[in-house]
Amino acid sequence: MDRRTQQLLIFLLIGILAGWLASIVVGGGGLIRYLVTGVIGAFVGGYLFDALGIRLGIRSALLSQIITATVGAIVVVLLARLIA
Repeated sequence: MDRRTQQLLIFLLIGILAGWLASIVVGGGGLIRYLVTGVIGAFVGGYLFDALGIRLGIRSALLSQIITATVGAIVVVLLARLIA
């Protein structure tokens, strides 16, 4: 398995985990929904944290990415509920 494939798999696993964690906070379910909200949430969380100048101060890059993606996924789910 090459490096790009590993990175993609890690990104998808972070997305699934973040979507699952977001579903615990705001409700929802299903593996595909976890993946979609987590992956979109990773982009949204990264953008929001960067735009607002938020730095988590966590030494573990993986944990920081999971938290950022989870926060983004929560925002995505809440915005989707407002729209629908």
